[in-house]
Amino acid sequence: MAHVLIIEDHQNISLSLKDLIVKEGHQVTICENLALAREQFIPTVSSKPDLIILDWMLPDGQGLDFLIELRKQSVATPVIFLTARAEVVDKVLGLEMGANDYLTKPFEPRELIARVRVQLRTKAPEPTGLLTVGSLAIDRIRHKVNFKGAAIELVKKEFDLLVLLAEDPEKVFSRDEILNKVWGYEVYPTTRTVDTHIMLLRQKIDDQLIETVRSVGYRLKVL
Repeated sequence: MAHVLIIEDHQNISLSLKDLIVKEGHQVTICENLALAREQFIPTVSSKPDLIILDWMLPDGQGLDFLIELRKQSVATPVIFLTARAEVVDKVLGLEMGANDYLTKPFEPRELIARVRVQLRTKAPEPTGLLTVGSLAIDRIRHKVNFKGAAIELVKKEFDLLVLLAEDPEKVFSRDEILNKVWGYEVYPTTRTVDTHIMLLRQKIDDQLIETVRSVGYRLKVL
């Protein structure tokens, strides 16, 4: 399940978009202005968007300026412009400033969903190098883990789970999100599998390393 952020001030449009995307099995957040949209990227927000659908003209500014702001901050979240601005010069400008796609209003729902699917299945570049969170060091190339100077032996799924949590230690991952990102859709175990692997990581590394957020999921603590 992906998290899609819709930045659109026309309620009838935003609610229609939400219905379409929820039917695809994704979580949706609607922001009617840029001030609310910026709150989705502050460190305390547990679930950052996986995709942004962005209008150009908003009550408190232009979507283009918001896009430029995100890219300057190295936020690589895919952005689809959905706007009434249909001039070629606007399309070119939006794409050159960092948008991943551009669709004009009125739009065909099936086309929008097809474009959403393309952006959500576009795989991010494979991470390389050393990932360090507090006393935890993960070498993603050599498949090695070190905690407080001690080498930790992990099997593949334990390692993949740890990397997922360590890449965003401020984020709370739900069990379903962990299943989707670590195990994938081809082999879909139960959520108890996640609990078991969390227990094993705690036993092998530190029982305080991974925090349980009741009724939500898990997050990595900085130790």
